[in-house]
Amino acid sequence: MPTILRSGPYRFFFYSSDGDEAPHIHVQRDNSVAKFWLEPLRYDHSVAFRAVELRRIRDIIEDNSNEFLEAWNEYFGQ
Repeated sequence: MPTILRSGPYRFFFYSSDGDEAPHIHVQRDNSVAKFWLEPLRYDHSVAFRAVELRRIRDIIEDNSNEFLEAWNEYFGQ
C-alpha cells in the first residue's frame, strides 16, 4: 500500500488492489481510517474520526489533490 503523503499525524495512501475503483485516497491516524473519492472530492466513510477532524483531512486532500491523482494514475497506469 503506497504512502503518498504524511501530514502531521495523518498518512495518506491507497491499496494496491484499489485499481478497479475510481480514484480515491485513504487516510489513517492511529486506529482511525477514512476514505475520500478524489474526482469530485467527496467523503466516503470513516471509522473513529470526529467530524471536525474529517473537515481538516478534507482540506489537506483538497490542497494535495493533484499529487494524489498523479500518484494514482502513475501507480495504476491510467
